[in-house]
Amino acid sequence: MLRKQETESAMQEIITRALEEDIGPGDVTTEAVIDEEKQAKAVWIAKQDGVISGLYIAEQVFRRLDVGLMWTPLFGEGERAKSGDVLVRFSGRARALLTAERTALNIVQRMSGIATMTAAMAELIEGSGATILDTRKTAPGLREFDKLAVKAGGGSNHRLGLYDMAMIKENHIRAAGSIAEAVRKIRKQHTSIKIEVETTNLNEVDEALRAGADIIMLDNMDLETMRKAVERIGGKAKTEASGNITNSRIKQVAETGVDFISSGALTHSVQAFDISQQITDIF
Repeated sequence: MLRKQETESAMQEIITRALEEDIGPGDVTTEAVIDEEKQAKAVWIAKQDGVISGLYIAEQVFRRLDVGLMWTPLFGEGERAKSGDVLVRFSGRARALLTAERTALNIVQRMSGIATMTAAMAELIEGSGATILDTRKTAPGLREFDKLAVKAGGGSNHRLGLYDMAMIKENHIRAAGSIAEAVRKIRKQHTSIKIEVETTNLNEVDEALRAGADIIMLDNMDLETMRKAVERIGGKAKTEASGNITNSRIKQVAETGVDFISSGALTHSVQAFDISQQITDIF
């Protein structure tokens, strides 16, 4: 993940783009209906059970339009809420609360949906020793938020992008001529970076192990093949199960002894967490 300073910068850039996209030259409805001097109080209410993520980002969205915003969250990052719970109470300029509403909700609903889905998977493999990982299958421009939400749900982050770990896939192997040659070329240019190799059968597992891969991905393998692969690797490299990871299958995958289980569905097929904003007073 990015360093704290870089994370803050990324967050502010995303907020800027999101507000510009939604507001454009102005909120024609709110500006016509709500007098500029009006103040308001509001709450966010959870409409389902789940894990909350991103309220601190929502605060920054509203604060862009009202620096005097009063914000009182009732749930922390990664905490569980039940349907009907008040997640946050806040007050400020009525126009700001209405204009920033959808942008703030979009962010938190997506992040809480990811956190809730991650938590459900993590619970299914609790005690197995395996760790849930995300992937790069994130919404373009929102990767930082998506990966923060995975952590809130009890998962861990895989590489953030193409630059912080080498991942040798089928097309790389084809281009290099072999797994060994692909690993050799990366080691020559990047002496300290971790290298992961995607494998689909036991022969490829053996080749990746001989080449000195740090992590061996067991991609779309059946459970028996995966179990044999873990035995062959024998702790000489970390193992990652990937492909066809569903809630109905994930416990069996964990029981093969893999170190990591990655799921693109955490971020590419997320269902938004249902939250409503209610204005409780305008004065």
